[in-house]
Amino acid sequence: MRANDYWIDNPLEGFRVLNRDMIEQVLTGSLNGVKDVDAAVALARLVHDEFESFGTGGNPHADEHMEEDDSARALLALRQVLKRLRIEFNPPFRDFRTFRQFWIRSGASNSYQARRDLLNELFDNIHERLVELELSAIESTLSNPVSPRRTTGWPRIDEELAELRRHFGDARSEQDFRNVGNDCVIVLECLSATVYNRERHLRDGETEPPIGNTKMRIERYVEVELDGASSAELRKLVRASIEFAQAVKHRGSGSRRDAGIAADGVIQLANILRRISPDQA
Repeated sequence: MRANDYWIDNPLEGFRVLNRDMIEQVLTGSLNGVKDVDAAVALARLVHDEFESFGTGGNPHADEHMEEDDSARALLALRQVLKRLRIEFNPPFRDFRTFRQFWIRSGASNSYQARRDLLNELFDNIHERLVELELSAIESTLSNPVSPRRTTGWPRIDEELAELRRHFGDARSEQDFRNVGNDCVIVLECLSATVYNRERHLRDGETEPPIGNTKMRIERYVEVELDGASSAELRKLVRASIEFAQAVKHRGSGSRRDAGIAADGVIQLANILRRISPDQA
């Protein structure tokens, strides 16, 4: 389950609105067919993103619209599902309005980044703990990193990798295995958005490539962060992993073998890129 699943189309208004029925079902623990941990992973991402958007000048997704009352109900549902999972979460605000009061009291009135930092302090540990719970519940035959840590420490990447593992474990039909290719491409695009830093990786005279241009962005990241001949070899691995995942996504038929290879490739690539990250200890 992803944060996107909490939105529904509203043709009369021309944008998508929060699925309030789903939020109420999460609140009461009655969302059929969805485990609390899966609902919580997606809802935590939704709430984090929406409060960040409110605090930094606008929604990055122009076709989605969360009302003030929705912000309160979504945050309440998140607190309740986390309570059922025995994860403590007591944010110092209840909705968009009280979040504004909180950032003013915290001295973040003149800085979008300060507001992001306030939210990251509240949510990053929640994201990581939820992914750990997800992984504990998933029996997967896909690759695991050699690192003793089960996650990369990049919350969005870890959420998508857990989703990839779950979908692969549940896949039975050709369509299911093609959809694993979709998941692989989503992971690659999240990696592209996470590792590429305009200030660090964009050269003079260049235009920043879009997030969907995963090969160009990830190859540049590798080239800058990893000097020497090994950079060239790793860029080849990047290209191969991306091209194979895209091929699985677009094939007319899907197989467990090809989907598994594509998934193994992007899982390993995510952990390799994390290993060479400048902030990796």
